[in-house]
Amino acid sequence: MDLEISPLALPFPDMPPIEGVTLRVARAQYKKWDRCDLTYAKLAEGTALAGVFTKNVCCSTEVEMGREQAKRGKARALIVNAGNSNAFTGHRGREAVEQIMAQVAAHLGCDSEDVLVSSTGVIGVPLPKDKAQAGVAAALTADPCSWEDAANTIGTTDTFAKGATVSAMLGDTKVTLNGIIKGSGMIAPDMATMLGYIFTDAAVEPEFLQQCLSAANERTYSCITVDSDTSTSDTVLAFATGKAGNAPIASFDDPGADAFMAAMEDVCRQLAHLVVRDGEGAQKFISVSMQGAVSDDSARKIGHAIANSPLVKTAIAGGDANWGRVVMAVGKAGEPADRDRLSIAFGGIWAAKNGLPLSDYDETPVAKHLAGQEVNITVDIGLGQGQATVWTCDLTHGYISINADYRS
Repeated sequence: MDLEISPLALPFPDMPPIEGVTLRVARAQYKKWDRCDLTYAKLAEGTALAGVFTKNVCCSTEVEMGREQAKRGKARALIVNAGNSNAFTGHRGREAVEQIMAQVAAHLGCDSEDVLVSSTGVIGVPLPKDKAQAGVAAALTADPCSWEDAANTIGTTDTFAKGATVSAMLGDTKVTLNGIIKGSGMIAPDMATMLGYIFTDAAVEPEFLQQCLSAANERTYSCITVDSDTSTSDTVLAFATGKAGNAPIASFDDPGADAFMAAMEDVCRQLAHLVVRDGEGAQKFISVSMQGAVSDDSARKIGHAIANSPLVKTAIAGGDANWGRVVMAVGKAGEPADRDRLSIAFGGIWAAKNGLPLSDYDETPVAKHLAGQEVNITVDIGLGQGQATVWTCDLTHGYISINADYRS
């Protein structure tokens, strides 16, 4: 299936190396395609690990095992398989994962539990152990590759490679955070998103790394949606090699902790936005800014109701400033709202305030705003101080075409 590059695509950034991380790719040929589909990241001894995972109860073996590995807080390697999610595959799927872990561990001389595995692609087909074994063997001895090569290799229906880099000063020490991510459809993360990986040379204790990743997730990955479907394989992992030489950060009381947290949230937000920009069939990037809700959590839930509404998303696709559909979505969210306090704006132009359409409302500048690729919707619930921003894309016929042909 040949896909055109999303019109919302951004160029891949210039990402510096991260000491303690070596990337390699290979061809396992999980699908009939002419591309690399297996990624191997070798990590320095002592690398700290954190992770957030899907809450989908039909999750893959990789997710189940990853949750336990994240609790141990350390990692030596990562393998990512593209083209086969290995979800809903029972004991055969687990055997394939254990085989990969053992193969890499034997090569590195580490515990198999220190090898993380992720898989993405078609659900319900066991990961072929013969192809996995050959692919891993090829990756272990392949030449090191670039961040962009790795980002391309973990993709499935992605139309462009997605990466982000952020630096921060922890006292006198500069640290770098690099991230790559894949995702285009089945995007409504209830924890994290698709498959995403963040690598840093900062020295961070596993517990604090987990705290930072979980907090960043709440305001980034868990605030995006393409189609309201939560994947069986969603995973975001963070690896900290400790090679930058800063004093290890264990809590927010330590010097540099706030700077590291800000950098983590920055790189996560950039990656999350890239996934929305590559939403299947997307033509417009939509920000739904909520304010005046009874709590931040309530604001986010209402924002998701708006962002997930097919009627809102198709209206935006057609350039139609149909704010009545936004009213509908607010009302169905199941959160506190008052029709007579509700205010709605497009591109900063208020169409309705306090439950009434404005008498001098002019739709012309709104229509011009909706014709662009960046669309902003603001909703004031009028009940409290809660606020949140949710990001989504429009819904076009391209989404139907891609998913109707997905297994072809």
